[in-house]
Amino acid sequence: MAQSTRQSSVLRGSVSWPGNRPIVASRVALATIAIGFVVGQAAGVRLGLTTQAAIYLFGMVALNLPHGGYEHFNNIRQRGLTFQWRYVVEYLALVAGFITLFALAPVAGLALAILVAVLKGGYGGLHVMDAETGSGYLRTPIQRHLAALVRGGVVMAVPIVAWPGTFETFSAYMVNIFQPGGLEPFTQYFSVTRPLIGITFATFAVAHVGLGYVRRDGTRSWFVDAGETAVLIAFFAVVPVVVAVGLYFPLWYSMRQVGRHVSIEDDVPEQGGVLTPFLESDDPRVIALTAWGVLIAGSIATAAVVGTILFVASEPLGGAPLLPGLVAFWSISISIIALPHVVVGSFMDRERGIWYVP
Repeated sequence: MAQSTRQSSVLRGSVSWPGNRPIVASRVALATIAIGFVVGQAAGVRLGLTTQAAIYLFGMVALNLPHGGYEHFNNIRQRGLTFQWRYVVEYLALVAGFITLFALAPVAGLALAILVAVLKGGYGGLHVMDAETGSGYLRTPIQRHLAALVRGGVVMAVPIVAWPGTFETFSAYMVNIFQPGGLEPFTQYFSVTRPLIGITFATFAVAHVGLGYVRRDGTRSWFVDAGETAVLIAFFAVVPVVVAVGLYFPLWYSMRQVGRHVSIEDDVPEQGGVLTPFLESDDPRVIALTAWGVLIAGSIATAAVVGTILFVASEPLGGAPLLPGLVAFWSISISIIALPHVVVGSFMDRERGIWYVP
């Protein structure tokens, strides 16, 4: 993003931040949940794995999945037909490739799934900062990438350190879906990789916050970033990883993308597209039928991905009990869906993308 664009984002963010309710709600939600778990643990309250799994499935399926579809729909609905077809073809090609990778090399697939979660949380969050709170203190591309790695890395690095047993268990379930026992040769290295990941993430986090302080630009944007980073670290440190991941995406990632859209809504270019005449029709029946058709098409596509995974899976629940097994299966499914979400929806769509900020 150009320097002038980042500066305009800072100015817009310094004015609009207090009134952006989705952004404020995301902070309150995660901070409240973290405090609730600290109080609960002090009182001796513990959630069983089945309960944690139920919370995850509610958050990731019922709350978060519709938002992912909306991001794509909102991005391409006013683009040209050629762009729309290319977008869909590239999306499906990446989905097929990711499924193939999991089927042939599930440990590599798991590593890529973790990377996708980091990229989605990190770069999606970076664009929210651009649009809403400002990012003028991120003065170089390297500093921006560092910010994204910290914002996204917290989703995986902190749980690996704080909840190693649960993280390893579900990683094994996910690999078992395609290759039972496939993770076992690698578990001997976890005692080494865990502290390395923790030290690396801590170093990046300190560097990001410290360098941002040195380069702060006179707005409150650095202060907000530092505070949100602290909230994220605390949230993933004290909330069990299954619950934390299940609630992070709907209550933080998705809610904040809504806030980003609120901030830039008046600045989104109206390009026109195949669906525009139907969605902007004077007849509410046409609008309703068009929206219904898009929803059904998205549902069929999602069901097709899930069905394909079931078809190639050796053990769909990974040898886990029902709800934890569903968590593992859905984690694989949503990762496969999210790869093109990040790559096609943002990195390859230089003109606009799902995280568009003018």
